Amino acid sequence: MTDFEELYKDYFRDVYLYVKSLSGDDRIAEDITSETFLKALQSIDSFKGNCDIRVWLCQIAKNSYFSYLRKNKKIIVVEQVQESKHTFNIEQTLESKEASMEIHQLIHELNDPYKEVFNLRTFGELSFKQIGLLFQKNENWACVTYHRARKKIKEKWRIKNED
Repeated sequence: MTDFEELYKDYFRDVYLYVKSLSGDDRIAEDITSETFLKALQSIDSFKGNCDIRVWLCQIAKNSYFSYLRKNKKIIVVEQVQESKHTFNIEQTLESKEASMEIHQLIHELNDPYKEVFNLRTFGELSFKQIGLLFQKNENWACVTYHRARKKIKEKWRIKNED
């Protein structure tokens, strides 16, 4: 078995479930997941190893899904929920295209390990235990680091949107 076949076998389900959570559709999730692995195969040489391979694959999947939406002119409808500044929900905000780019910018500005832990938890959908293992730390460390990252993002968002 080649390395890529093993990669496909190990991560297909994770990528599929991630795309299904975005699209809510089995057929679309299957198509986008297949496309994701084709793109990953074509660009595997560009993977630098700066993040977990699962995160990289989910980023490809997310970009493929958004390309699919643009190509098919589907609109993501996000319910407008009035939230106080104190109940800002990062995950819900990521569903909005404009706000998603702002959130990704704020995430990008985080220092490590906050940035990587947040990405692994939110986009890679890894458990705190899995994240702890990746960093050779415990589950509690991963949980605390994730919540600190969320707090930093919320604070930066609040400051940015007060202007």
